[in-house]
Amino acid sequence: MKKIHYILCFLLFGASSQLMAQDISLFQQFNGHYDYTAFGNTLNAIENGSGGNCSILTSSSADLNLNANQNIVAAYLYWAGSGNGDFDIALNGTPITAQRTFNDALDPTRVFFAAFADVTDIITNQGSTTYTISDFDLSAIINPFCPTGTNFGGWAITVIYQDDSLPLNQLNVYDGLQSVPTFLSITLDNLNVLDNEDAKIGFVAWEGDAGLAVNEQLTINGNVISNFPLNPANNAFNGTNSFTGASDLYNMDIDVYNIQDNISIGDTSATIELTSGQDFVMINNIITVLNSQLPDASISIDDYIVNCGDNSVELFYTVYNTNSTDTLPANTLIAFYVDGILIGQSQTTNAITIGASESGSIIVSVPDDIDPNLTIIAIVDDDGNMTGTITEINEDNNITFEDIELLVIPDIVTLPNLIGCNEGFEISTYNLYDALEGQDFNEENITFYQSLEDLETGSSPILIPSDFNNTSSPETIYVRLTSPPCYEVFQFDLTIENCPPFIPDGFSPNGDTLNDWFNIEGLYNIFTEHNLIIYNRYGDIVFEGNNDKPWYGKINRGLNKQGSKAPVGTYYYILNLNDPNYQPIVGWVYLNY
Repeated sequence: MKKIHYILCFLLFGASSQLMAQDISLFQQFNGHYDYTAFGNTLNAIENGSGGNCSILTSSSADLNLNANQNIVAAYLYWAGSGNGDFDIALNGTPITAQRTFNDALDPTRVFFAAFADVTDIITNQGSTTYTISDFDLSAIINPFCPTGTNFGGWAITVIYQDDSLPLNQLNVYDGLQSVPTFLSITLDNLNVLDNEDAKIGFVAWEGDAGLAVNEQLTINGNVISNFPLNPANNAFNGTNSFTGASDLYNMDIDVYNIQDNISIGDTSATIELTSGQDFVMINNIITVLNSQLPDASISIDDYIVNCGDNSVELFYTVYNTNSTDTLPANTLIAFYVDGILIGQSQTTNAITIGASESGSIIVSVPDDIDPNLTIIAIVDDDGNMTGTITEINEDNNITFEDIELLVIPDIVTLPNLIGCNEGFEISTYNLYDALEGQDFNEENITFYQSLEDLETGSSPILIPSDFNNTSSPETIYVRLTSPPCYEVFQFDLTIENCPPFIPDGFSPNGDTLNDWFNIEGLYNIFTEHNLIIYNRYGDIVFEGNNDKPWYGKINRGLNKQGSKAPVGTYYYILNLNDPNYQPIVGWVYLNY
């Protein structure tokens, strides 16, 4: 059968009180090929209550011995003693300050403390060696505790290690501070017992007197446990260390018990009960290690994409099997909700091994009547009814949330057309900012686009709005005016009007190829239906032309010889552009040779 190890670490102090206490609760969990060991030492030079000198050490040492294949993953230092507490000590010369503290009391004058610090870095760096706790000084406060035999101090380090030869275990670290006498019951939850072969329990206890054994028992699920001869059933707290076989840990115990017959397959909790007719026992730290081959699915939403005016959201997510002792099966279901409404379902593609993950994406559709400021909930191992189908180490970490704001397109404001001058082939140059005349804006907050889709996605903006050539006529331009947290949308059309022609003051048809004809710029390729009439100073028509017949200074109307040169002089013209936007243009032009 697969092995399950139950290891419980207690910090126990002598005789009971309800003046102060902190309930034992889960502190940390590890899943994998893990187990633990514990070592430490007392500051008591002799058993307390023995009538000797009232004194206490300020330092003590103990050895850590790990095998080469046992790799440290965590190390937790707990220290405790009489009084209100010394929370600044040293470990192998490195200053240690308590990261968490606990307290309890027999009465207002007999108070006790415990403290915690994570010393993983120190233990990892130094490995198997001798460790010394120093600067732990209770000398000034210990005297009042000696007459009642409640003077004590000590420390213990629990080292959690990884070893590939171990079964896949779940290791839970609990702590708090609860005490007896006369009776104390603690229920440990978050357990998954798959096999109970070679299950064991261990604890560290303070102020246990070898000579006191008044109704002193430790039970698991109602069964008394013992480890004879180190820990007889009627005297569990007697100054021994089951890891080393030592029996001189005055008022301190580090013990391990086999509880194979005291826990059952399928159990999800265990009840620990302590009784003591005389000793004051304070439980500060408990560790359980269970064989537990189960996956543990969790999920995160890593990113998302929303588009303007679109209730669809593309979600990018990752499914993890990090804190696990077995592979998460392929096709593990994933469900997505908004306001309790199922909006999408997906599933993993591959089996996810221990410590691995898999990323995926899905497009979900949000109902139209949902507020655009919404929260999407993603749940892994969910069949769409908020129900899981896979047994996991932790059933409470399958959910994640992501706040999302849909990009609702605001009403589009239509601006007046921006009119350009026809430069040929219906192309003109525009300063697009001119269309926003009367609007309050800074140019850095304005972006122009040639399609609404580009505006919604923020792609392909017009790069030089002040010098833009249209591509068609009319052409609609879309404007995004950003003003956090929202934006406004405008649109306007680029239209073309024929440019007014430029009419020269004179010309000289002398054959030198310079100004040889009445060249009215912007006339012949734009106002193709125009009509030009030339009069002499007497009011006689001397020439009439059109787009196919420009004036080269020759006469084609009147009594003068047709095709002859018009005399040097000033001539009056009427230019009818035949364009509804323009009236006929009149003026004078000088003819010279």
